Amino acid sequence: MTHTDAAQDAPTRRPAAVRATPATAVIASVALVELSSGITQGFLSPLLRGLTETLKVSAADLNWISIANLLASVAFTPVLSRMGDLYGHRRVLRWNLAIVLLGSLLVGLSRSFGTLLAGQILQGAFAGFFPLLVGILRNRTRAADDGDGDGGGESRRGISLMVAALVGGIALGLVASGFVAKAVDSPTAALWVPAVATGIALAVTWPLLPESAHRPGGRIDWAGGVLLCLGLVALMLGLGLGGTPGWEWTSARTLAVLTGGVLVTALWVAVELRTAEPMIDVRMFRHRGVVIVSLVTLTFTFGMIGLQVANPVFMGTSPAEHGYGLGLDPFATGLAMLPNMLALALGALLAPAVAAAITDRLTLVSGSLLMAAGYLISLTCHAHEAPFLAGTAVAGLGTGFLQHSTRTLAVESVPHERTSVGSGINELLINVGGSIGAAAVLTVFAARTPAGQALPELSAYTVSWTLCTAVALAGAALGLLYRSPRPTGRAAAR
Repeated sequence: MTHTDAAQDAPTRRPAAVRATPATAVIASVALVELSSGITQGFLSPLLRGLTETLKVSAADLNWISIANLLASVAFTPVLSRMGDLYGHRRVLRWNLAIVLLGSLLVGLSRSFGTLLAGQILQGAFAGFFPLLVGILRNRTRAADDGDGDGGGESRRGISLMVAALVGGIALGLVASGFVAKAVDSPTAALWVPAVATGIALAVTWPLLPESAHRPGGRIDWAGGVLLCLGLVALMLGLGLGGTPGWEWTSARTLAVLTGGVLVTALWVAVELRTAEPMIDVRMFRHRGVVIVSLVTLTFTFGMIGLQVANPVFMGTSPAEHGYGLGLDPFATGLAMLPNMLALALGALLAPAVAAAITDRLTLVSGSLLMAAGYLISLTCHAHEAPFLAGTAVAGLGTGFLQHSTRTLAVESVPHERTSVGSGINELLINVGGSIGAAAVLTVFAARTPAGQALPELSAYTVSWTLCTAVALAGAALGLLYRSPRPTGRAAAR
């Protein structure tokens, strides 16, 4: 057979290879992986208040859990995404799950804050799950795009299900770890929850997920990947430490790290513009839609992840002892966070229908406004449990809209052969926005924690909620600038 004959036959073989695995098995496997990702992300929240005593750290120090996890995600995401497109999404996903499992085992064995942070760094590889799973799903819809034209709708529904499974996992992680902490007489027993979840996901999905039949070929831009990681990690480190003792904003150390981060990131852009196969094609950011979606992603993750430590610590603080808080135990804290999680899952499931009814632009705006309203309710009603939890639910609904919309629009903006990279860019921005939010809250908490105390003053929370409200309103203003791209080719004909 000649090279030409092989090339002509390849398109007829690819769909059969992708569709060999039953759709129900693929969907169940995808949901299970995202469920384990959610459990890994949510299990610590009910335990945070107790960790201040078990690990002898302050509430401000606990923000480093989020920052370390997010910094690792910044490093893992672009490399894993590109490797998935080049070498097969299933193959890379298996290694990805193994890395997270290793980190989860380390977390389970943690008896010091340093060991916990090391485990969280490895667990940060879960950021690669979503783009790799999107690659698997979108490969399955290639034939639909060429056939009945419903591939785009199937992709949107698949992404919606993935977000819902992710949020369901976070909720399950909250309840499971809270229950273990309450039922088992050990302050660290609940730290094993993510290891169990990830181990099950790896064992069950290993034989079920199909490999991607379409691979574009090429190579990994290691120079671009290293420069991007170094630049972003330096920036996030400077922002995270800025304002803390020894890292004052005007200190030479802080300014050097931030300046170095900016310079390395600028060098990365220059290198990518001259690279034939860049890790991330920065030319995509010339398009208005890509820029707007990216900025909205930064704004909504600022509050979503920025308050990831603050809210559960607030819920677990005793008002009788500290003059504020809800006084909940770990299990009750997990239950109290469910309204936010369930509303987030509902928002993600409703988002495709909402976008079809009111456009993608207004979905972005609505999601941001709901988040701002939720944070405002938390700010004004934090003294009472019911309205406070209602505020977290309102914010969760808006977050669900944005979780789905930004991820969908990010994937639809790139060609099929760079699906994981397109999704990976969005995951990267989620981590960057979350890192900035966590760093901002860390700075606020550090500045408002009395010397020798583990918990901050009430003003640390009120300032944080106010800041997140303002950023969410900025996201709504940015969403108004979004314009859907004009359909071309077959899409236009439909």
